[in-house]
Amino acid sequence: MEKFEEVERSIIKKYRKTIWSKFISGIKEYNLIKDGDKIAVCISGGKDSMLMAKCMQQLQKYSEIKFETEYLVMDPGYNPENRQRIIDNAKLLNIPIRIFDTQIFNIVENIEQTPCYLCARMRRGYLYRNAKELGCNKIALGHHFDDAIETVLMSMFYAAEIKTMMPKLHSTNFEGMELIRPMYKIHEEDIISWRKHNGLQFIQCACRFTEHCSIDDEGTSKRAEMKNLIKKMKLINPNVDTNIFRSIHTINLDTIIGYKKDGVQHSFMDDYDNPNVNLQKE
Repeated sequence: MEKFEEVERSIIKKYRKTIWSKFISGIKEYNLIKDGDKIAVCISGGKDSMLMAKCMQQLQKYSEIKFETEYLVMDPGYNPENRQRIIDNAKLLNIPIRIFDTQIFNIVENIEQTPCYLCARMRRGYLYRNAKELGCNKIALGHHFDDAIETVLMSMFYAAEIKTMMPKLHSTNFEGMELIRPMYKIHEEDIISWRKHNGLQFIQCACRFTEHCSIDDEGTSKRAEMKNLIKKMKLINPNVDTNIFRSIHTINLDTIIGYKKDGVQHSFMDDYDNPNVNLQKE
């Protein structure tokens, strides 16, 4: 049995409950893939996007939904070691990647404020553009369950708002394009377990400014702070991560002080004295 076949088998067998079933569940619950879609599966070279690529391949084999895929790798200016690691892993896992080059790292190198934000925005734009040129109508990113709940906490602690990472979005800059996150319900610890079980090594942090953590090192960041916070909270309440995730699906608007919709700020005071509004129980 080839290595890529062993990896595929592990997804369907050993990690059926923790990875494969949750992958399928997310696609069904959020209606991420439809007949006739052509999806650019965006691969950064890390564990999350590589697993997503393998899951998408498996889905094409077994699903009644007929869709096409392109496995797209954008090189923003990786060092030669990281670029080669991506190529080698794609070959090992039988993923037919397309690589295109950009100079994003060079562009953001001298940006003092929010270089990560600018880098992420530029990456997204390049991915949309190249995917559209290939005839795709969707791009798939490898963000997972932990990314989603960490984003909620970061937005609260550092941006003073409650903002979520959506499982799918319509592009506002590329007409007819959509972003989907098929890994949305998969926990990072299960992705790590899958990687270790199969003896795989992926790039972890390929940013030029943090190349010291290029191979399997978590590094430090605001997201890492959230990971550590959730880890500590789970010692007290093991379900805290699941509760955060569920809470963004069950927001009670009757108890919200204010919110934004389509860029317009609203307040509970807008109709507080309106007798036609249902009274809230104390």
